Amino acid sequence: MRNDPVIVHACVRAGLLLSLALFFAAGASAQPAPSAPAPAAPPSPAAPAATEPVPALEPKAIDILKASSDRLAAARTVSFTAVAAYESPSRPGPPLLYTTRSTVTLQRPDKLRVITPGDGPASEFYYNGKTMMAFMPTENLVAVADAPPTIDAALETAYHTAAIYFPFTDAMVADPYADIAKAMDLAFYIGQSRVIGGTKTDMVAYSSHGVFVQIWIGAEDKLPRMARAVFRNDPQRLRHQVEFFDWQLDRAVPAGTFASPRAAAAKRIPFAPPEQPRPQSDSTTPVEAEPPRTK
Repeated sequence: MRNDPVIVHACVRAGLLLSLALFFAAGASAQPAPSAPAPAAPPSPAAPAATEPVPALEPKAIDILKASSDRLAAARTVSFTAVAAYESPSRPGPPLLYTTRSTVTLQRPDKLRVITPGDGPASEFYYNGKTMMAFMPTENLVAVADAPPTIDAALETAYHTAAIYFPFTDAMVADPYADIAKAMDLAFYIGQSRVIGGTKTDMVAYSSHGVFVQIWIGAEDKLPRMARAVFRNDPQRLRHQVEFFDWQLDRAVPAGTFASPRAAAAKRIPFAPPEQPRPQSDSTTPVEAEPPRTK
């Protein structure tokens, strides 16, 4: 995990999707409070009996995380589908859930394509080792910039210069474990599941960069199937999640995958963070929008 937010920071949307998040926040703020009181919550189950303390960095958990990182890092080409879901505050109180779906193809060390048809404004991202393009097909707008020679460096540059961020970044960088290990202060093995991803997975929990993560990793193929995260200092404990499907490693990538003639011909806009739209209001009654959450 890089020093910037990575896979677990799913609340930080790609720059091209920021306008959608703001629209949703404004819509949520206009919702009336529920008229009937919420039903009482069921009693919490009794806490389990105390057991021996879990090591801060449990060796079995570390081994599983390293094995998954090694599997991804060893593949020359990788493709997968990611569904990211994030909770966002609403004025009535309970959080709302929003999702995006992206198809990802990469070729190490210097080619990447991310297609996000929804939810929200469609977006496409292309990187070919020399330039990167952020394309909005519906609006026919494209931002183009020179790019550094590796995927990791391109992702870093896109984040810092245009607020473009993908919540599945950890599945794309050259060494996923090295990124999260830099600030890891907790890791332990939970057990196995046969539900997530239609396969047997090992469940691991870890904490790094102030984020607590639970991840499901294929017990046999070592590929991530799902990750859920909560910021430790978030008083609302909003949850963020990424599910992974359709993994393909070391498959041939068709020529032209990492370019788009339509994007190249679109109207150019600056490669910069998007402006935040102002909340709508009429002449008599202002509408107060909830501010976007930032990290």
